[in-house]
Order: sequence, then structure tokens, then C-alpha cells
Amino acid sequence: MKIDASIRDQFPILDQTVNDRKLVYLDSAASSQKPLVVIEAIENYYKTTHSNVHRGVHTLGTRATDAYEGARENVRRFINAQHQEEIVFTRGTTTAINIVAQSYGMEHVGEGDEIVVTYLEHHANLIPWQQVAKRKKAKLKYVELTPDGRVTMEAVRAQVTDRTKVVAMAHVSNVLGTINPVADVATLVHSVGAVLVVDAAQSAPHQKIDVQAIDCDFLAFSAHKMCGPTGIGVLYGKKALLNAMEPVEFGGEMIDYVGLEDSTFKPSPYRFEAGTPIIAGAVGLSAAIDFLESIGLENIEAHERALARYAMDQMRDIEGLTIYGPEERVGLVTFNLGDVHAHDVATVLDMQGIAVRAGHHCAQPLMRWLGASSTARASFYLYNTTEEVDALVTGLRQTKEYFSHGF
Repeated sequence: MKIDASIRDQFPILDQTVNDRKLVYLDSAASSQKPLVVIEAIENYYKTTHSNVHRGVHTLGTRATDAYEGARENVRRFINAQHQEEIVFTRGTTTAINIVAQSYGMEHVGEGDEIVVTYLEHHANLIPWQQVAKRKKAKLKYVELTPDGRVTMEAVRAQVTDRTKVVAMAHVSNVLGTINPVADVATLVHSVGAVLVVDAAQSAPHQKIDVQAIDCDFLAFSAHKMCGPTGIGVLYGKKALLNAMEPVEFGGEMIDYVGLEDSTFKPSPYRFEAGTPIIAGAVGLSAAIDFLESIGLENIEAHERALARYAMDQMRDIEGLTIYGPEERVGLVTFNLGDVHAHDVATVLDMQGIAVRAGHHCAQPLMRWLGASSTARASFYLYNTTEEVDALVTGLRQTKEYFSHGF
């Protein structure tokens, strides 16, 4: 299926002007825009279905429960998990990884043990492990990168030992677009009795994920980066691991029996979903999954990669512009324009209606590895076009002219 303008027309927010220019939204790696089918699914839920779940026997309660658990099944199928019980709804990727760190990490990592991460990690998949390492007096180790920012199996093997308990790794870098060999890493990690935690925030929206094929132990992603609503994400964990983990939040719905002095807890996923869950968010996420699958994840991935390749080819003609990361990448390009600060680049582009990201992208260790305090990033999704890439390149040329000579 070829991605065309009819898909773009399904995103009402894109039909507007910014600073008297047609909006060019190139910041989907931070958060994607939402199609009408997702907006309408959430609206319809509140208009026709809303009630609390799992608790009432009345009609609305049953409808809401069916919608919520139906969304869980849709997520299970989307990532090919073996059991519904392996799908935990969370507030997002950050919360999901924190659950694993605070529950599994604090229980299984001890003094002198090792936690292995990479320089590519988003802070959400780094700081929780820093905290575990500090509190448990464990060692935090970093996998070295190739000069163009890739992770090799040789570099991973150099850090993984029989003292390793956890390896935490992004599936795709939010800065460089690097695609990590997570399935091969899982095989190595399991050979030493450790677990693999995969941050899939930047891969789940753009490519088909099969957690059984990867054989990761935990995987996390967020709805808002994949055409879904903010405030909901997914933690996948192998069923036996989740059921052996202690909850990190306590209250209603996650309990089995409550006595005066002690309580017992339900099995996964409910032991990790204390209180009223994110029902409307789950409905929106489920609608987003249906939308993406109707287009085809393979078509989305091919479209974005083609845009990134086209963008890099055009941007390399701009003198003084530096592109970071490997040639083989997903649909984003991170760059700096000479000695112009990334925030200034983004500001001038915004004056032209072009939205890009600027800053350290929640990846300060990677910025230091790159030798840059900040960078600008253009990220593409299914609704972007080559004409928008042309607008970006023209905007960058005008930005360079502005800082060289002024308008």
C-alpha cells in the first residue's frame, strides 16, 4: 500500500498555518499527531460507554470492561505476546521501565552485580537503572558505540559477564535512529542468566514487533508516539517474571485479599494496575493500533526510511551542516548547522512553520559522546511528504543565511 495524501487528510491538526506558513510537523519522535479515528474512538467512549471497569455488573460497566480488556488483547496481538496477562497498561514508557527497575531490579540485583546499558539510552531507560545500581551497590556498565553510533554484538559481549543481571537497551535510538540487534542481545543475555529490558518507544510506532521472536524479558512503549493518546503506555513482561514481581503501587483493584495486618495481590496484569485504570486511553491506543495496521507497519517503515534518506541526501548539500548517526536508520535525522545553536535553528524554522526538536533529547550522555551540547532533530511519520522535506531544506538554507547575513 502506497502512503498518499489521503492518509495525511485524516490528521486534522495538520491542516493549519503556523506563523502564516503551512504547518510542517517534523517532531513525531517526541509525539505523533492523532487521526480522526482515534479522536472519535475516545469521544465515542465517553459519550456511550464510560464506567469503571471490573467492578460493576451493570451494562455500562460491562461495556467499559469489554472495551478495556479488548484493548489489552489488541496490544497482545500487536506485539505477538503469548498471553494477555503479559500486557500491563501504564502511564507510558517511563512508568513501565520504572516498574521493572523498582520491582524486578531491586529484588534481583545485588551488591557487586552488573547492569549493562548503552550510550544511546533515553533518560527513561537510564536513570531508573542508575538508581538501582546506587541503592544496591551494583556496577553500571556502558556498551561502547562504533564511530557512527551503532551497537555491535562484539561491544555487548565485552560488557556482559556472569555478574550481569540486567541489560537495558533501546530498540531504536531517539537521537541517531540506530537500530539495535535486540534479538541477538537477548540470546547472549539469557546465556548468563540475565534479563533484557527493551525500550521500544521509538520502534513500536514504526515497525512490526514480535516479542516472542526477540525473546526479550520486558518491553515498553507509549501510545502517544504511535497515533494514540497521551497518558497511556504498555509494559510487556514474560508471565512468569511478572507474577513473581512485587507491585510498586498499592490500592484498589490490584488486591486479592485484604486483612487488618496484611494483604495478598492479584496476578499480572492487575497487580500492577492499582486504582481506576486508563480506560479511555486504552480505547484510544486500540484504535491507533487498528489504524496503523490498516496501513501496514511495513509500509510505514518503508515510507519513513525513504524520507530520511531523501532528507540526508538534500541536507548534505548544505555547507557546514553535520548529520549524526549511521547511514542505516529509521525515519529521523539529527543534525547541527555550523556553530548556530540548535535552539536558534529550531526557532528560525518555526518562524517558517516548520516544527523540529532541539536540545539534548533526554539523552545527555549521548550528547557528550557526540561532543555536542545539543542538536536539532527532524523526525518523520506516515503523514509526512517529500515536499515537507524540501521545505525543511529550504528553511535550513534560509536559517544559515539569516545567521550569516541577516534577512
